[in-house]
Amino acid sequence: MITKIKLLIVLAVMANTFNSKAQKAIDNATIIYDISIETTNGEKQLSNGLNGAVLSIFITKDKSKTEMVSTIGTETTVYDNKNGKGFILKEFSGQKLMITTIAENWVQKNQAIKKLTFINQEGLTKIAGYTCKKAVAINAGGKNYTVYYEPNILLANSTYNNAFPQIAGLPVQYELKSGNLVFKYTLSKFTMDFNLPTIFDAPKTGFRVMTYEENQQLKKGE
Repeated sequence: MITKIKLLIVLAVMANTFNSKAQKAIDNATIIYDISIETTNGEKQLSNGLNGAVLSIFITKDKSKTEMVSTIGTETTVYDNKNGKGFILKEFSGQKLMITTIAENWVQKNQAIKKLTFINQEGLTKIAGYTCKKAVAINAGGKNYTVYYEPNILLANSTYNNAFPQIAGLPVQYELKSGNLVFKYTLSKFTMDFNLPTIFDAPKTGFRVMTYEENQQLKKGE
């Protein structure tokens, strides 16, 4: 009887140890998503400029870079959450703009996603080789968010652009439903490193520079 009790204790400790290792947050990662756009009936939206775009994310514990490349241009966002500074690069139609950001701007930029309340759904879904849980949320404007995530892969940095800090795991696929369109991001690559130490550096020339507040005023005037 004592032997059986000891065995159960050992197994419990091993299980807890395994779970703690599985849940260890990852400091460095490269995450790449393929973007597709469909109508609500599942048909491909071929005419949208973002269809076929690629979203690349590079993160460390303190820094992040997201880069979306599409047929209409490139938008890059870099943020240092330790120092509370960053910038946004927009390269569209021959124009090159750099928007500087501080911590307050970053909160404002991502507040819509951070305010979402996700509800986990029952069951598991296999996507891109990962066994995923499903969570859904609806924002105040009626947009639906669906996230399929791998709960055993946690990222230490949850402040990167358009992150879902409420989700305890790696988003493998996420969908945004707006009107009759569904924007779908599907993981195509995930590695726990990258070899570009200057990847977070801001360009020194070639861009028109303005603050986040100046850019917001510019948008209001358009």
